[in-house]
Amino acid sequence: MNKITVIGSCNTDLVVRCDHIPRPGETILGTDFITNQGGKGANQAVAVARLGGDASFIARVGDDNFGHESLQLLRQEGINTDHVSLTAGAPTGIAMISVDDNGENSIIVAGGANAMLNEADVDAAAEVIRTASILLMQLETPIPTLTRAAQIAHDSGVKVVLNPAPFPKEHLPEQLLKNVDIITPNETESSMMANIAVTDEASVLKAIERIRLMGVSNVIITAGGAGAYTVVNDKLLNVPAFKTDVIDTTAAGDTFCGALCVALSEGKPIADAIRFANKAASISVTRMGAWRSIPRREEINM
Repeated sequence: MNKITVIGSCNTDLVVRCDHIPRPGETILGTDFITNQGGKGANQAVAVARLGGDASFIARVGDDNFGHESLQLLRQEGINTDHVSLTAGAPTGIAMISVDDNGENSIIVAGGANAMLNEADVDAAAEVIRTASILLMQLETPIPTLTRAAQIAHDSGVKVVLNPAPFPKEHLPEQLLKNVDIITPNETESSMMANIAVTDEASVLKAIERIRLMGVSNVIITAGGAGAYTVVNDKLLNVPAFKTDVIDTTAAGDTFCGALCVALSEGKPIADAIRFANKAASISVTRMGAWRSIPRREEINM
Protein backbone atom coordinates (compact mmCIF):
# COMPACT_ATOMS: atom_id res chain seq x y z
CA MET A 1 0.00 0.00 0.00
CA ASN A 2 1.56 3.29 -1.09
CA LYS A 3 -0.97 5.71 0.41
CA ILE A 4 1.02 8.54 1.96
CA THR A 5 -0.58 11.43 3.84
CA VAL A 6 1.38 14.65 4.16
CA ILE A 7 0.48 17.33 6.69
CA GLY A 8 2.19 20.69 6.50
CA SER A 9 2.69 24.02 4.84
CA CYS A 10 1.70 25.36 1.45
CA ASN A 11 3.37 28.55 0.23
CA THR A 12 3.96 30.62 -2.84
CA ASP A 13 7.69 31.15 -3.42
CA LEU A 14 9.07 34.43 -4.77
CA VAL A 15 12.55 33.53 -6.02
CA VAL A 16 15.37 35.84 -7.14
CA ARG A 17 18.65 34.54 -8.55
CA CYS A 18 21.76 36.59 -7.68
CA ASP A 19 25.54 36.23 -7.70
CA HIS A 20 25.71 36.15 -3.90
CA ILE A 21 23.35 36.27 -0.91
CA PRO A 22 23.13 39.92 0.21
CA ARG A 23 24.68 40.89 3.52
CA PRO A 24 22.75 42.99 6.09
CA GLY A 25 22.23 46.47 4.67
CA GLU A 26 23.42 45.48 1.17
CA THR A 27 21.34 46.03 -1.97
CA ILE A 28 22.23 43.95 -5.02
CA LEU A 29 20.78 43.35 -8.48
CA GLY A 30 19.25 39.97 -9.21
CA THR A 31 19.41 38.26 -12.57
CA ASP A 32 16.21 36.15 -12.72
CA PHE A 33 12.84 36.13 -10.96
CA ILE A 34 10.28 33.35 -10.80
CA THR A 35 7.07 32.74 -8.86
CA ASN A 36 6.81 29.12 -7.82
CA GLN A 37 4.59 26.95 -5.67
CA GLY A 38 6.30 25.79 -2.49
CA GLY A 39 6.02 25.20 1.23
CA LYS A 40 7.71 22.17 2.73
CA GLY A 41 4.46 20.26 3.09
CA ALA A 42 3.30 20.93 -0.45
CA ASN A 43 6.77 20.17 -1.83
CA GLN A 44 6.76 16.80 -0.10
CA ALA A 45 3.23 15.99 -1.26
CA VAL A 46 4.18 16.79 -4.85
CA ALA A 47 7.32 14.65 -4.55
CA VAL A 48 5.21 11.74 -3.29
CA ALA A 49 2.72 12.09 -6.13
CA ARG A 50 5.30 12.48 -8.91
CA LEU A 51 7.41 9.57 -7.68
CA GLY A 52 4.59 7.05 -7.59
CA GLY A 53 2.84 7.47 -4.25
CA ASP A 54 -0.88 7.94 -3.61
CA ALA A 55 -0.71 11.35 -1.91
CA SER A 56 -3.19 13.10 0.37
CA PHE A 57 -2.46 16.55 1.78
CA ILE A 58 -3.68 18.25 4.96
CA ALA A 59 -3.04 22.01 4.94
CA ARG A 60 -4.44 25.55 5.02
CA VAL A 61 -4.08 28.25 2.38
CA GLY A 62 -5.51 31.76 2.25
CA ASP A 63 -8.75 32.54 0.44
CA ASP A 64 -6.74 34.62 -2.02
CA ASN A 65 -5.29 34.33 -5.51
CA PHE A 66 -2.19 32.47 -4.28
CA GLY A 67 -4.34 30.02 -2.31
CA HIS A 68 -6.76 29.25 -5.14
CA GLU A 69 -3.88 28.78 -7.57
CA SER A 70 -2.09 26.44 -5.16
CA LEU A 71 -5.23 24.35 -4.66
CA GLN A 72 -5.77 24.04 -8.42
CA LEU A 73 -2.15 23.02 -9.06
CA LEU A 74 -2.14 20.47 -6.22
CA ARG A 75 -5.17 18.81 -7.81
CA GLN A 76 -3.46 18.80 -11.20
CA GLU A 77 -0.64 16.80 -9.57
CA GLY A 78 -3.18 14.12 -8.62
CA ILE A 79 -3.04 14.91 -4.91
CA ASN A 80 -6.12 14.41 -2.72
CA THR A 81 -6.91 17.95 -1.50
CA ASP A 82 -10.12 17.19 0.41
CA HIS A 83 -8.43 18.50 3.54
CA VAL A 84 -6.69 21.57 2.12
CA SER A 85 -8.80 24.39 3.56
CA LEU A 86 -9.27 27.90 2.19
CA THR A 87 -8.88 30.27 5.15
CA ALA A 88 -10.77 33.57 5.20
CA GLY A 89 -8.93 36.51 6.70
CA ALA A 90 -5.45 35.02 6.40
CA PRO A 91 -3.03 35.19 3.46
CA THR A 92 -1.47 32.17 1.83
CA GLY A 93 2.05 31.62 3.16
CA ILE A 94 4.85 33.10 1.13
CA ALA A 95 8.59 32.48 0.99
CA MET A 96 11.08 35.06 -0.26
CA ILE A 97 14.08 33.17 -1.60
CA SER A 98 17.49 34.34 -2.81
CA VAL A 99 19.57 31.79 -4.74
CA ASP A 100 23.27 32.46 -5.42
CA ASP A 101 25.54 31.26 -8.20
CA ASN A 102 26.61 28.23 -6.13
CA GLY A 103 23.03 27.06 -5.73
CA GLU A 104 22.87 27.98 -2.05
CA ASN A 105 19.80 29.83 -0.82
CA SER A 106 18.54 32.21 1.82
CA ILE A 107 14.83 31.98 2.70
CA ILE A 108 12.39 34.11 4.69
CA VAL A 109 8.95 32.55 5.27
CA ALA A 110 5.78 34.38 6.28
CA GLY A 111 3.51 31.55 7.36
CA GLY A 112 0.07 33.17 6.93
CA ALA A 113 -2.68 30.54 6.89
CA ASN A 114 -0.17 27.79 7.72
CA ALA A 115 -0.12 29.02 11.32
CA MET A 116 -3.86 28.40 11.58
CA LEU A 117 -3.72 24.67 10.82
CA ASN A 118 -5.14 23.20 14.02
CA GLU A 119 -6.06 20.02 15.84
CA ALA A 120 -9.67 20.22 14.64
CA ASP A 121 -8.36 20.12 11.05
CA VAL A 122 -6.43 16.98 11.93
CA ASP A 123 -9.45 15.34 13.54
CA ALA A 124 -11.51 16.12 10.45
CA ALA A 125 -8.84 14.40 8.33
CA ALA A 126 -8.36 11.44 10.69
CA GLU A 127 -9.57 8.91 8.12
CA VAL A 128 -6.90 9.78 5.53
CA ILE A 129 -4.30 9.50 8.30
CA ARG A 130 -5.56 6.14 9.58
CA THR A 131 -5.79 4.59 6.11
CA ALA A 132 -2.29 5.66 5.00
CA SER A 133 0.84 3.55 5.19
CA ILE A 134 2.95 6.61 6.12
CA LEU A 135 2.27 10.04 7.62
CA LEU A 136 4.92 12.60 6.58
CA MET A 137 5.32 15.87 8.52
CA GLN A 138 7.60 18.92 8.81
CA LEU A 139 7.69 21.92 11.18
CA GLU A 140 6.23 24.86 9.22
CA THR A 141 2.85 24.36 10.93
CA PRO A 142 1.99 24.41 14.68
CA ILE A 143 3.63 21.63 16.67
CA PRO A 144 0.49 20.79 18.73
CA THR A 145 -1.28 20.09 15.42
CA LEU A 146 1.51 17.75 14.32
CA THR A 147 1.53 16.08 17.73
CA ARG A 148 -2.18 15.29 17.36
CA ALA A 149 -1.66 13.91 13.86
CA ALA A 150 1.26 11.72 14.99
CA GLN A 151 -0.85 10.34 17.84
CA ILE A 152 -3.68 9.36 15.47
CA ALA A 153 -1.21 7.73 13.09
CA HIS A 154 0.67 5.86 15.81
CA ASP A 155 -2.55 4.54 17.37
CA SER A 156 -3.57 3.22 13.94
CA GLY A 157 -0.25 1.51 13.17
CA VAL A 158 0.71 4.09 10.56
CA LYS A 159 4.44 4.83 10.23
CA VAL A 160 5.26 8.45 11.10
CA VAL A 161 8.14 10.25 9.33
CA LEU A 162 9.18 13.68 10.64
CA ASN A 163 11.42 16.10 8.78
CA PRO A 164 12.40 18.47 11.64
CA ALA A 165 12.72 21.62 9.56
CA PRO A 166 12.75 24.45 10.21
CA PHE A 167 14.03 23.44 13.63
CA PRO A 168 12.28 25.33 16.48
CA LYS A 169 13.99 27.48 19.09
CA GLU A 170 12.90 25.03 21.78
CA HIS A 171 13.37 21.27 21.66
CA LEU A 172 10.65 19.10 20.22
CA PRO A 173 8.20 17.77 22.81
CA GLU A 174 8.43 14.19 24.02
CA GLN A 175 4.72 13.78 23.26
CA LEU A 176 5.54 14.25 19.56
CA LEU A 177 8.80 12.32 19.34
CA LYS A 178 7.45 9.21 21.06
CA ASN A 179 5.08 8.70 18.12
CA VAL A 180 7.69 9.29 15.38
CA ASP A 181 9.18 6.22 13.66
CA ILE A 182 11.72 7.94 11.39
CA ILE A 183 13.27 11.40 11.69
CA THR A 184 15.30 13.04 8.90
CA PRO A 185 17.34 16.00 10.19
CA ASN A 186 20.16 17.54 8.22
CA GLU A 187 23.55 18.22 9.82
CA THR A 188 22.45 21.53 11.34
CA GLU A 189 19.18 20.18 12.69
CA SER A 190 20.82 17.05 14.11
CA SER A 191 23.41 19.26 15.81
CA MET A 192 20.64 21.25 17.45
CA MET A 193 18.68 18.17 18.46
CA ALA A 194 21.65 16.29 19.90
CA ASN A 195 23.48 19.36 21.26
CA ILE A 196 26.68 18.29 19.50
CA ALA A 197 28.60 19.67 16.53
CA VAL A 198 28.06 17.25 13.64
CA THR A 199 31.25 17.48 11.60
CA ASP A 200 32.43 13.94 10.86
CA GLU A 201 31.29 10.32 11.01
CA ALA A 202 32.11 9.96 14.71
CA SER A 203 29.91 12.93 15.59
CA VAL A 204 27.20 11.75 13.19
CA LEU A 205 27.05 8.44 15.05
CA LYS A 206 26.96 10.18 18.42
CA ALA A 207 24.16 12.46 17.25
CA ILE A 208 22.14 9.50 16.01
CA GLU A 209 22.60 7.73 19.33
CA ARG A 210 21.43 10.78 21.28
CA ILE A 211 18.39 11.32 19.07
CA ARG A 212 17.42 7.66 19.40
CA LEU A 213 17.44 8.11 23.17
CA MET A 214 14.69 10.71 22.69
CA GLY A 215 12.38 7.95 21.50
CA VAL A 216 12.86 7.87 17.73
CA SER A 217 14.24 4.48 16.72
CA ASN A 218 15.24 5.37 13.13
CA VAL A 219 17.37 8.43 12.43
CA ILE A 220 18.51 9.46 8.95
CA ILE A 221 20.90 12.42 8.83
CA THR A 222 21.14 14.08 5.44
CA ALA A 223 24.51 15.65 4.66
CA GLY A 224 24.25 17.21 1.20
CA GLY A 225 27.12 16.13 -1.01
CA ALA A 226 28.22 13.56 1.58
CA GLY A 227 24.97 11.65 1.16
CA ALA A 228 22.94 10.40 4.11
CA TYR A 229 23.72 8.47 7.27
CA THR A 230 21.75 6.00 9.34
CA VAL A 231 22.41 3.07 11.64
CA VAL A 232 21.67 -0.46 10.43
CA ASN A 233 22.39 -3.47 12.63
CA ASP A 234 24.19 -1.19 15.11
CA LYS A 235 26.63 0.04 12.42
CA LEU A 236 26.81 3.48 10.85
CA LEU A 237 25.81 3.34 7.20
CA ASN A 238 26.66 6.08 4.71
CA VAL A 239 24.60 6.07 1.52
CA PRO A 240 26.59 8.27 -0.91
CA ALA A 241 25.06 11.16 -2.80
CA PHE A 242 24.90 11.19 -6.59
CA LYS A 243 27.36 13.73 -7.98
CA THR A 244 25.80 16.49 -10.02
CA ASP A 245 26.08 20.17 -10.89
CA VAL A 246 24.13 22.15 -8.30
CA ILE A 247 21.92 24.98 -9.60
CA ASP A 248 19.45 25.44 -6.72
CA THR A 249 19.06 23.44 -3.49
CA THR A 250 15.49 24.67 -2.82
CA ALA A 251 13.20 21.67 -2.10
CA ALA A 252 16.03 19.13 -2.31
CA GLY A 253 15.40 18.03 1.27
CA ASP A 254 11.66 17.85 0.64
CA THR A 255 12.22 15.80 -2.50
CA PHE A 256 14.42 13.44 -0.44
CA CYS A 257 11.70 12.99 2.18
CA GLY A 258 8.90 12.41 -0.31
CA ALA A 259 11.00 9.93 -2.26
CA LEU A 260 12.07 8.14 0.91
CA CYS A 261 8.45 7.63 1.93
CA VAL A 262 7.47 6.33 -1.52
CA ALA A 263 10.32 3.81 -1.47
CA LEU A 264 9.50 2.67 2.08
CA SER A 265 5.80 2.31 1.20
CA GLU A 266 6.86 -0.02 -1.62
CA GLY A 267 8.74 -2.23 0.84
CA LYS A 268 12.29 -1.22 -0.06
CA PRO A 269 14.93 -1.80 2.66
CA ILE A 270 16.13 1.38 4.34
CA ALA A 271 19.45 1.57 2.46
CA ASP A 272 17.71 1.18 -0.91
CA ALA A 273 15.06 3.71 0.09
CA ILE A 274 17.75 6.26 0.99
CA ARG A 275 19.56 5.60 -2.29
CA PHE A 276 16.30 6.21 -4.19
CA ALA A 277 15.76 9.42 -2.22
CA ASN A 278 19.33 10.57 -2.88
CA LYS A 279 18.81 10.08 -6.60
CA ALA A 280 15.59 12.10 -6.61
CA ALA A 281 17.22 14.91 -4.61
CA SER A 282 20.26 14.93 -6.92
CA ILE A 283 17.97 15.65 -9.87
CA SER A 284 16.08 18.39 -8.03
CA VAL A 285 19.22 20.46 -7.34
CA THR A 286 19.92 20.76 -11.07
CA ARG A 287 16.80 22.91 -11.54
CA MET A 288 15.53 26.25 -10.25
CA GLY A 289 12.55 26.45 -7.93
CA ALA A 290 10.61 24.15 -5.62
CA TRP A 291 7.85 22.26 -7.45
CA ARG A 292 9.57 22.94 -10.77
CA SER A 293 12.62 21.01 -9.60
CA ILE A 294 10.92 17.85 -8.32
CA PRO A 295 11.47 14.90 -10.69
CA ARG A 296 9.01 12.30 -11.87
CA ARG A 297 9.39 8.56 -11.37
CA GLU A 298 10.55 7.85 -14.91
CA GLU A 299 13.56 10.12 -14.38
CA ILE A 300 14.94 8.09 -11.49
CA ASN A 301 15.97 4.99 -13.47
CA MET A 302 16.42 2.80 -10.41
